[in-house]
Amino acid sequence: MKPKAGFLSLAEELQLNILSFLSCRDILRCTSVCKAFRQMYMSSSELQYIVELSGQGLLHVPNTDDADIPVSKRLQLLRDKAHAWFKVDARSFETVSLPRNMVSDEKFIADGHIYAWNKEDTAAIIPILPKASQKTFKRDWSPRTLFSVLDSRALDVFMDPAQNLIATAYVVTHQSNDETLYIELRDLGSDDVHPQATGRTLSVSLPRFKNNFLVIAGAKLKGFGSYIALRSSFILQDEDVMWQLNIWNWQHSTTSNSVLKGRTGFPSNAIDFCFLGNNRLLVVDDDLKLYSIENMPQTPQLLARFLTPVHFLNVRCFLPVDHIEDSSPQTQAQQIMYTSDPQNRLLCIKTRHQVYIISTRIFFNLDRMTAATSIPWECWGPSNTRIFAHSNGCKTRVNGNRVLQVFSVNTLASGLIGEHILHMMDFSPLAVTNRRGLGRVVKEPSTIGIDANNDGVATSLTSFLSYVEVIFTGKLGSAESVLADVWVDKDRIYLLNRRWVGFAQPETNELEVIDI
Repeated sequence: MKPKAGFLSLAEELQLNILSFLSCRDILRCTSVCKAFRQMYMSSSELQYIVELSGQGLLHVPNTDDADIPVSKRLQLLRDKAHAWFKVDARSFETVSLPRNMVSDEKFIADGHIYAWNKEDTAAIIPILPKASQKTFKRDWSPRTLFSVLDSRALDVFMDPAQNLIATAYVVTHQSNDETLYIELRDLGSDDVHPQATGRTLSVSLPRFKNNFLVIAGAKLKGFGSYIALRSSFILQDEDVMWQLNIWNWQHSTTSNSVLKGRTGFPSNAIDFCFLGNNRLLVVDDDLKLYSIENMPQTPQLLARFLTPVHFLNVRCFLPVDHIEDSSPQTQAQQIMYTSDPQNRLLCIKTRHQVYIISTRIFFNLDRMTAATSIPWECWGPSNTRIFAHSNGCKTRVNGNRVLQVFSVNTLASGLIGEHILHMMDFSPLAVTNRRGLGRVVKEPSTIGIDANNDGVATSLTSFLSYVEVIFTGKLGSAESVLADVWVDKDRIYLLNRRWVGFAQPETNELEVIDI
């Protein structure tokens, strides 16, 4: 009888091809089986590239491989980009003066462009120091052109460069004093009806209450791919606040039967939400509620409730997400070979006094949980979260597995800022296990004091999600400016400074651009 052929008797090329179908964790397990597997891994750029992508919380984008760039080169570029985060020279930056119409209610930066709008019915998109290989896009909406219905009240604007979409939410008050809420979907480049939209306008059915006057207190638009959602807040006659969340697949329907709602005695900004990707939605109010929105004609399915130890006040969720598979050619800089993994990125929840950095992996590892399970904080929070104190002088942004915090220090007598602290963190597993002398690894638990029930009774919370940090202290901006906001966009850091003259309006807005 002939002996059975083992795996190691196969041709090396066939062995590598088989191993390339394994996950990062299984590949690393194979390296500990025997010396031959270990040597095979160390000599294979393909296997190391798979591990590097997973370790940085990234996914390979299909059909983007450049045959002219060998895998070994792509691997080195990926590693260099990760290390560059800890080698940023904050003293080396370029300053860009922004037009006065960029003094806006809302703004964000994506793909080297700044997007801004305000409730005075103006908006603008401006490229920032574009690179030679980058495609740029510029637009400027003059007053009374952003919202097409005259005498309407602006609520919110959502701009999605990846979908080439601009969505505007507004409310119209009728002679009967009844109010109707609309969302208009347009092409970001032309203001025509978006070519992928089922219709130009989405309608919102407002809740009805017998003998109770209803006032729309605020609204927030967010989107991801073909999903768009509007959170509306209403003040009732008894001063309670009701919220309603309507969700659409705007490429398939103009009506929404996918609705969530609730009541709270807290202010209208006591609830927020975000799309996690992979048909999952997170609603943040008294706790974190995870929903499936896969069956859009139906009410979202509650998957789990992640209990929190405190009530969130003035809550805001930040989860920058990549969805480049449908990227607009107007704003796509160049072909991208990888994108962040929805199951391995960071969610940032800001409250009045704390910042919660949460790993999204906890929202996808539900195999052992029954539907609508309530999960105590002690079972999910400390190991998947890192909590930082938050103050008015602190700005926090997340991008993938990276976190940037900027603190203002040495405040001058005039109220202007003298110096800043840049706290740069990387929460990716590979950074923590293989930092190669870059930054300080933080694994020890941290505890901060918290007002648990808003009644003056102090408590504390401990968290220990591991990360690597680098801290830079120095002067950024001029002595006459204040730090207004910060962003992290792929290979750049942006700091927005406003220069004031007495009590007048901001004189200028300047962006400091730091290359990573």
